[in-house]
Order: sequence, then C-alpha cells, then structure tokens
Amino acid sequence: MIGQLRGALIDKRPNQVVIDVNGVGYQVQIPLSTFAALGSLHAETTLLIHTHLREDQIALYGFLTARERQCFELLISASGVGPALALKILSGMSLEELVPAIRKGDVVQLKRIPGVGQKTAERMVVELRDKLAAIDVAESGKPVTRSQVESDVTSALVNLGYEARAVERTIELVRGQSANFDALLKAALQKLGGAAIEKGARAGRAG
Repeated sequence: MIGQLRGALIDKRPNQVVIDVNGVGYQVQIPLSTFAALGSLHAETTLLIHTHLREDQIALYGFLTARERQCFELLISASGVGPALALKILSGMSLEELVPAIRKGDVVQLKRIPGVGQKTAERMVVELRDKLAAIDVAESGKPVTRSQVESDVTSALVNLGYEARAVERTIELVRGQSANFDALLKAALQKLGGAAIEKGARAGRAG
C-alpha cells in the first residue's frame, strides 16, 4: 500500500500528475486544489497518497495536505461517492466551504458541485456530518487555531467512536496541556471518561 510519493514532477495536468521516483513514473489522480499548489515541472514534489484497489487495477490519488487526503477518504466512505466523484467534490469546492456546508446540512450549496445531486448531497450530510468534526478548517473568517497534534487526537477519538461534539469540547478543555500526541490523547480520554461517569451518575439519580 503506497502512502506517500516523493520524486520529480515530470508531467502535470489539472486532474493528474506523473512523479518519477527512482526511475519509475507513478501516475496519480489529483484534485484541482492540489494542482494549483504544485511547483514547476522537474521540481521535487511530495504527495500523500490514497491507494485504491480494484479487481482490475490499482489507482493512486494524491494530495498535498493530510487534511485533503482525510477529507477524500471520508467522502468515499459515503454511500454513492466513489473516488472520481470525491475528486470532483474537492475540485468544485474548497475545504473551507465544503466542511461547513456538510456540517450545517446545506444541501443547496452541495448541489452546486458538478456531479452532486439531491440524493448524494443528502447522504453526504447524514453520513459525514459528525465524522467531519475531525477536520479543522477556518469557518466564517475565523482562523484555524487547532494544532496538528490536536487535530490528530480529535480524529483518533472520533474513530474510536466518541461523539464528535463531545470530542470538540474536550479538546478545548485540554488544549495546551501537551504537544505530545500520547499525552494529549490520555488527557482527553480521562476527560471523556469522567464526563461519561458523571452522566451515568446523574441518570442513576434521576431513575
């Protein structure tokens, strides 16, 4: 499974590039956002890769940032959204627009993306609204303040099954306690565990 490619950029087009890694040319599908940020031909380039396996072929999808790749992987987890459509979605709307639109359930805005119809937009909202809490983007002009470690811990907790809004509140509480992933994850888990115990106790008293 290929997770990253670093090599010379020997061909680039709006939807794909070829990267020469030690004499082997890898063809990689990319969104427009990645294309716009690429350097000149023959410059050394590093792309984060999602390897998509099918019965008849192996397809590589490349991104300049971990946030873009994470969003792509969440998009293809939604019903009816394959890799080709996920690239169109990332090409048709920036993450700063896409993530808030899904979180807010703005189906009208999502339908403006070529290839996204009413049913697909509704499925994206229902299936991805909470999962996208792990992706931190600027919203309404507010700058992103979450560190990479905090974003990684948020993603880990959501993947473990914790409710996204509870995770976001917890990250706010433990922010700044540590720049170490393991230490921050432990602190967040302690907060989430304590909140769960307190909630259970209240429920018991109410019963």
